[in-house]
Amino acid sequence: MFDDAKTVMKFIGEEEVDFIDIRFTDVAGRWQHFSLPAHGFDEDTFVEGLGFDGSSIQGFQAIEASDMILLPDPASAFLDPFTAHKTLVLIGDIKDPITAKLYGKDPRGVAIRAEKYLGEMGIADTVYMGPEAEFFIFDNVAFDTDPYSYGYRIDAVDAHNDGEEFGDGYWVKAKGGYFPCAPSDKYQDLRSEMVINLEGVGVAVEVHHHEVATAGQSEIDIRFDTLTRIADKIIKYKYIVRNTAAVMGKTVTFMPKPIYGDNGSGMHTHQSLWKGDTPIFYDRGGYADLSEVAMQYVAGLLVHGPALAALTNPTINSYRRLVPGYEAPVNLIISARNRSAIVRVPMYSSSPKAKRVEFRAPDPTANPYLAFSAMLMAGLDGIRQEMGPPKPTDKNLYALSVREARRIKQLPRSLEEALDALEKDHDFLLPGGVFTEDLLESYIELKREEIDEARLRPSAIEFELYYDL
Repeated sequence: MFDDAKTVMKFIGEEEVDFIDIRFTDVAGRWQHFSLPAHGFDEDTFVEGLGFDGSSIQGFQAIEASDMILLPDPASAFLDPFTAHKTLVLIGDIKDPITAKLYGKDPRGVAIRAEKYLGEMGIADTVYMGPEAEFFIFDNVAFDTDPYSYGYRIDAVDAHNDGEEFGDGYWVKAKGGYFPCAPSDKYQDLRSEMVINLEGVGVAVEVHHHEVATAGQSEIDIRFDTLTRIADKIIKYKYIVRNTAAVMGKTVTFMPKPIYGDNGSGMHTHQSLWKGDTPIFYDRGGYADLSEVAMQYVAGLLVHGPALAALTNPTINSYRRLVPGYEAPVNLIISARNRSAIVRVPMYSSSPKAKRVEFRAPDPTANPYLAFSAMLMAGLDGIRQEMGPPKPTDKNLYALSVREARRIKQLPRSLEEALDALEKDHDFLLPGGVFTEDLLESYIELKREEIDEARLRPSAIEFELYYDL
C-alpha cells in the first residue's frame, strides 16, 4: 500500500490522521509503542528517526548507553482500527545512534539480516513462512500469585464452566472442538470480526475455525509471506485478535497450554525456499517430492531442534504442551502427511509451487522475528553442511513400541533443558551477524529469570500430591 515516505505523508494528509504510533518488538516478543501528534511528524523522520530510552526496555541497553533511535518503515503503515482518534501505526527498526548501525538486539533486525544472509548464500533469494497461530477465547480469567493464595480461574461459555447454573445444552467437550457448527461453536461471529479487522490492516486470511480444544480454542490462518513481513503480520495478528475480543467483552490468550487435559495451542510453521520463480524444495520422485536441498534443510531443523526449542517454544508453559506420549510434536523426525512428526510434508497439492515443509513444534508465545529467523538459519546450516537426509517414518509415532520410541530423538522436556541446548548449540545462528552473542546472552538471562520466578512458588498439584505426607 505504501511504497515510500512520500506516499505515507500524502495518506496522513488526505485521511486527516491525528496521531502517529511508533511500534517495535522487545526481546520477549511484546509490542511496545509511543505516539506523537501527526503535525509533529514529517518526511525527514523516516531518515532521522525518533529517540527513545533503550535501558527501559527489558533485555535492551544498560543505563549508561540508553539512547536509541527508531526508524519508521513506510511499508509497515496501517490505520489502527481500535483507537478513538485516527491513528497511523508505523513499525520501526532500531538503530544505535553512535555506530549508526541497526541494533543487534532488535528482533526485527534479526529477521532482516536473516533474509540478507539467505541471499548471500546464493542457494535461494526468498524464504516464505506460513505460520498457523492458535489461541483460546475466554469470557473471564483471573490469577493470583500471593504467598498465601496461588491459582487461576478460567470461565469459557462453550466449556460449560462459566458459572451459570443452566446453559443452552450445547457445549464443546474436551478434544471435541474440530469443527462443530453453531450453537456449539459460539464464536463464529467473533472470529469473522477478527478476520475483517485483520484484512483491514493488510493481513490476508485464508480460513478460520474452532480448533480441537474446548474453551473457545480457535485458529485463523493467514496467507504466507516473506520472513520479516510474516513476522510483522503475526505481531499484528495477535494485536488485532486480542483487541477485537476485548471490544466484544472477551479475552484471548496465546498461552500454549492454559487448560489441563485438553489440546494446547501451537504455531505450525510452513516454510519453503525459492530462487526467482523456482521453488527449490520440489523434486518429483524424491521422498514426498522433496528435493535434496529440502531434505538437507529438514536435517538442519532436526539436528538443531533442541536448541531451536528455546526460541520457538520460549515459555515454561510451552512444555506443558510438548509432553511425550500425548498428541504433541516432540519427535525429531520427518514424515509425509503425518501430524505426529515434528516435520510434516503437506500433501494436499502436487504443484511444485505448493511444496513446503511444516515445522510443527513452535507455539504462538514465540517472538516471531527470532523464531522464524532461527528456523531459517537451522535449515540453511543443514544445506551449508550438506547434512545427510533424515530417515522418514510414516508410522503413527504415538503408537510405537517403547523400544522403537527410544530410538527417536525428542525435543527438550522443559524450558531449562532447551536453554541449556541453546547455550551449547548456537553457532548456526551467528553467520552473517544474523543473531549476536549479546542478544542470545540477554535472551537466555531473561528466560532463566522466568524459570527462577516459577521455581520458587509451590503449585496446587503439589498440595494434592504431598500435603498429607
